[in-house]
Amino acid sequence: MLRCGDAPIPVTLPPEGAVVVSDVPTREELAEHLPRTEMPERIIIVAGQDAALAAVLTHLLRSERLDVEVAFVPAARTDATRIHGLDKGAKAGRAALEGTAHATPLIRDDLGVVLVGCARLTGPDGGRLTGETYVDHRALFSGDAAGIEIHPTGHAPGLRAARLGRMRRKWIEGRAAQTGGDAIAVTRDGVPEPKRLKRSTFYRHNVDWLSVR
Repeated sequence: MLRCGDAPIPVTLPPEGAVVVSDVPTREELAEHLPRTEMPERIIIVAGQDAALAAVLTHLLRSERLDVEVAFVPAARTDATRIHGLDKGAKAGRAALEGTAHATPLIRDDLGVVLVGCARLTGPDGGRLTGETYVDHRALFSGDAAGIEIHPTGHAPGLRAARLGRMRRKWIEGRAAQTGGDAIAVTRDGVPEPKRLKRSTFYRHNVDWLSVR
């Protein structure tokens, strides 16, 4: 079990054996505790926030270990729990021990980073986004917008996207959302991408992740 930062361990899980890592585990921490080879664990329990779960899944994606089951144990509701129908607190701890793994669409971007809850794309410093976004073959916007938001759906085709700044959002579902622009600021699960991008694509990976619930 990975305890990310000071995330509480529910009473339904034994506290012994938990490995404490950063709130958002680094590549070095995950390489140490979840090595590419000789990983005897068939299930990883992640106690923390959405960004912690995304970091673990990113590591499994890059190390080609998506055959490992993953249980998410957050203390409170998150975007990922709502999207994927996961429990929180003590119920999540019980599900980690007694639940069953379900193949779940894995949403990633073209930098190889996994998204489990919510991504926001805006202009620099949260300003307006100039460019265009397509969800599969359908245009979401072209020109100027407050930004866009992308969520996994937890089911096929994989994701949905909508424009920010509207009273009622019009969501478009698809397998991929492609955005091009002058300078795109991307925030995935609350973690900002340090670089400003010209292009950003989120899409369903060809291998699912195994969500224990």
